[in-house]
Amino acid sequence: MRHLLNILAVCLAVVLLYAMQQTKPHYMDLTGPIPSYGKMHDKIHARQFDVTVNQVEFARELTYTRYGKSTALTTSGLWVIVTTELAATNASTVVISATWLGATGLRYEKSDRVGTLSSQMPPILDPGMPKKARFVFEILPDQVNGATFVLSSQMAPRLDSEARIAIDDFRKFNDGQPLIVDRYDLSKPVLVSGN
Repeated sequence: MRHLLNILAVCLAVVLLYAMQQTKPHYMDLTGPIPSYGKMHDKIHARQFDVTVNQVEFARELTYTRYGKSTALTTSGLWVIVTTELAATNASTVVISATWLGATGLRYEKSDRVGTLSSQMPPILDPGMPKKARFVFEILPDQVNGATFVLSSQMAPRLDSEARIAIDDFRKFNDGQPLIVDRYDLSKPVLVSGN
């Protein structure tokens, strides 16, 4: 009888340990980013920076002038231009990662097709000196409604905050489809706060 109780106790322990293993959070969930949620026009506080998404625009073609040469970029999808106001909280920082998260879960990293335009370099932020910045994405047209803009000071934040901003206020038609301009000029300046 005693051997039977020992065997049952061991079996119960094995089942309990297996259940704990299957239901525990994964390491990536425990050490992943700490999201700060918000919506457009609200100041979202991350650990190292504050961000406000002022405007989201959509275009079929991007143009810019560099070294006196005009360039036009087309896409079979849609260009998204997100204009933000950024400010460092208490120490200088760089905003490295910008992602457009579509409604279906598709992730679009900041486009590198525009090259090394000064307006597209990762913004360097200093406390007390807010800065406006533009982030450009190339997405599928069906990834606009219900999208989220994700911004972080690290490529893959671990135990650090990231801003997650719902894209809920952009120019659209009555049917909810975005208003798309034919051409957007990236050469036009992004004015500093207060201008």
